[in-house]
Amino acid sequence: MNKKEIRRIFRDTDYTRIGGTEEELRAAEYLRDRCEALGAAARIEPFAVAMGDVHEAHLLADGREIPCRGYRCCGSGEVEGPFLYLPETDPVSVRKARGKIVLLDAYLTHFVFQDLMDNGVKGIITYDGDVHYRDRDIDLRELRSFVACGKKLLCVNINAKDALALVKNGVKTVRLSVRQDEYEGQSRNVVAELPGESDEWITLSAHYDSTPLSRGAYDNMSGCVGLLYVLDKLRSGAPHRCGLRFVFCGSEERGLLGSKAYTAAHEDELKKTVLNVNLDMIGSYMGKFIAVCSTDDGMVSYVRYLAAELGWGVHARQGVYSSDSTPFADKGVPAVTFARIAPDRQATIHNRYDTMDLLSDGQMIADGEFIAEFTRRMADSSVCPAKRPLPEKVRDELDKYLLRKRPED
Repeated sequence: MNKKEIRRIFRDTDYTRIGGTEEELRAAEYLRDRCEALGAAARIEPFAVAMGDVHEAHLLADGREIPCRGYRCCGSGEVEGPFLYLPETDPVSVRKARGKIVLLDAYLTHFVFQDLMDNGVKGIITYDGDVHYRDRDIDLRELRSFVACGKKLLCVNINAKDALALVKNGVKTVRLSVRQDEYEGQSRNVVAELPGESDEWITLSAHYDSTPLSRGAYDNMSGCVGLLYVLDKLRSGAPHRCGLRFVFCGSEERGLLGSKAYTAAHEDELKKTVLNVNLDMIGSYMGKFIAVCSTDDGMVSYVRYLAAELGWGVHARQGVYSSDSTPFADKGVPAVTFARIAPDRQATIHNRYDTMDLLSDGQMIADGEFIAEFTRRMADSSVCPAKRPLPEKVRDELDKYLLRKRPED
């Protein structure tokens, strides 16, 4: 793949691709066709996802209408109560929320939601954007199933400018109303394969969906282009000792749903999966290249040694990365996520500013070359050096990330 081909892929996928929508299916079919054009057998694997079509949402603050978007899958109805800005979600602060509609600074996470429900909150307001941005965009969020655990509560999202105004103006009473249709929809993973000489596999992953406000070039069509680059680079040397399986995950932005669905559906195959290589945001003009290894310490050292040998700058550490590598690691598969993390003032994600203008064709190729070389060495090694079981430190981080253990304050 050359620079012209890379730029074409970004142009062809320059649209919003929310998990479970027709646009996501369009992107899935496009990636399947690209894999087949590169000589890899490819297929689309659908999986069920919760969907919600929000028809109407309102927020009245002391009788004044505030622009908002209702959370998908939060239910329908109307609620009114005293307004409370809740900058902290510690036990003492949360107890103040009983009978109130609260404004949070943070994303709506599992333990925060459950604590608020246990303390009798009547409704939730969140916000995004930036008071310094010219736009007044409002993201479409959802009450995720693993956050709610079967509970419903009206939630709306607003712009940061309006959140500031609610607090600054000392709003007393808020009324929320949401009307939506909830149903079971379908998202998709795209799976392509280059079989190997043995029955062992290395699975490479990247998500191709975007958030509702974003066209998702950096996060994460860049990772998908990286997978296609690795496929193109390594097909000439196939078969490698390990087979290479490329998984383009749907609905990652909705809570890693694609990789969770894949690892659940292919759990028996994971016994022969020696490594997961995950790509999530590469190729930006600016930013440092990182490797997060959900593995033993030896893999961290190996990545550093390889980078030194190839003259490549990398920040490698052991841990868990918030991406599609996590479900693989949770099933016991050693996983490494590669990313190029741009400074906040150079590249932002989950908003209208995530476009192909953030990305360098030359840096995409350079990042792809390093990832391809790492993958080739793993695939041709007589024994994959990544060890099982995963270290206790990594398993503890997985327990916290996947909500089996409450993180320490």
